[in-house]
This record gives sequence, structure tokens and C-alpha cells, in this order.
Amino acid sequence: MKTRSIGITALIGLGMAAATVLQARSAAVTATAPRVEAAAGAAGRDVAAEGRVVTYPGGEVRVSAERGGRLVRLLVQEGDTVREGQLLAEIESGELRAALAEARGRVSEAESEVRLAELSQKRRRQLLEERIVSAHDADEADRDLDRARARRETARAEAERYQAQLRKSRIAAPLSGTVTARQADAGETVETGDAVVTVADLERLRVDAEADEADAGALAVGAAVAITADGYPGKAWKGRVEEVADSVTLRRLKPQDPSRPTDTRILAVKVAFAEPSPLRLGTTVELKIRAAAR
Repeated sequence: MKTRSIGITALIGLGMAAATVLQARSAAVTATAPRVEAAAGAAGRDVAAEGRVVTYPGGEVRVSAERGGRLVRLLVQEGDTVREGQLLAEIESGELRAALAEARGRVSEAESEVRLAELSQKRRRQLLEERIVSAHDADEADRDLDRARARRETARAEAERYQAQLRKSRIAAPLSGTVTARQADAGETVETGDAVVTVADLERLRVDAEADEADAGALAVGAAVAITADGYPGKAWKGRVEEVADSVTLRRLKPQDPSRPTDTRILAVKVAFAEPSPLRLGTTVELKIRAAAR
């Protein structure tokens, strides 16, 4: 009887030990599983950001007047397509044209004087060789020729100056694109540096976005981006991150949600469109950026 009781007690002890081991293994698996799921979730989550549709650097230019005067012609309207070098506007230049004509007349007169001085110098040099005139007379001929040539160069420089000012009277498109704004009208007087029109290349647009600095480690060049806009509910366009700033800065874009703080620090992100979209220049958009695995 005593022997049987000892055996039963031993079996119960072994069973309890086995149960303890199984519980420990189960607890270890349970403790590990959330970490794995959390890591997988971090690698697959999206980073939210806000941005605005802009042109690439140099793709939008405010075309300004290079000299002051009255606009006598403005040849484009908003929405017009223009090519590089096309005449957009013209500033009154009647007085300049008259001054240029006078300067060119003085150039012609100076060139005649140079030709006459060259002939005179040649004759005096011949006479000097024949010992008919003195060396002093020959030197005076050289001096007269130098003066005539100097007057010719002065006249040419004056004509070139008027010509340069006249060129500034013609305002041309610095790039091919679309006229997105007109800042002046024909008949107005503009000063040097005043904007006349804005031209933008709408064929090449991208998004300047701002992501929270806390997401800096999840942003990477080449990451896929989903781009949405309030004006196109239910639609999204594909993009990719093409540039991530090296440092954080203060927020520049006004957040769409008024409850969000405006003095937070952000990381600037440039996003290229991976497909055509109807989004217009200046449109505010929301982004979902595929986070990089950490």
C-alpha cells in the first residue's frame, strides 16, 4: 500500500513539472509574437504628409520689365501657351529709336573721318619718305588718325548702349510654358523690376511636402506615395519620393486641419508624379508615403 502511494505521488509530481514547462514555453511564444507583429506593422505603415503641387526649380518665372516705361503692347492672356523667346510685351521706345538713329549717324560720320585720316596719314608718310614734309607733319597725321578712330569707337559704344536699351523694351518668354498670371495691362507704366506676367512649365510638376520630424526614420528616396486632393474625392495618383531633406525645419505650409499646430518642426520631402494627373499648380494635396523598414 505504501509503495503504491509513493508511485502515485511521483506521477503527480512529473505531471506538474511537465505542465510548468509547457506554460513557460507558451508564455515565451506569447511574449515574442506581439514584437514580430509590431515590427511587421512598422515596416508596412504609411507616413502621412501634406503638400502643394509646384513646378520643378526654374519651371516658373515671373517675367519682369528690364527698364521703366509705358507698356504699349501686352500680347498674351492668362492660359495662353508660349514658346521660349516669344514676344510677350513691349515698352514704349520711340525716343530710344530716335536716339539710336542719331548714334548710328554719328558712327557713319566717324567712319568717314577715319577713312580720310588714313588717306592723309598715308600721303604724309609718302611725302616724308620723299623728304617733302617733316617728321613732325607725319606724326600729326598719325595723331589725327588715332583721334578719328577713338571718336568712331565712342560713337559705336553709344549706339550699342541705345541698342541694348531698345532690346530691354521687348519682354520675351524665358521658357516655353503657360501664362499663369498677368500682373500688368497695356497702357500702364512699369518700373524696372516690376512683374508683367508669370510663365510656368505645367508639363513637369511635383509635390513639395512636409512630414512630421518624428517620421524621419521611415522616409526614404524611392518610396511609393499615394496622392489625394479634396477636389477629387475617391481618387488617388501614384508618386514616388525623389528627395528627402537633410535637416528638419519649421513648418511652411498652413495645415488643412486648423487644430494642428503651425509651429512644429517638419522634414521637407519632394515627390514626383509617377502617372499623369489633373492636379493643377498650387493645389493642396495629402500624401500617404510607404514607410521604409527600420
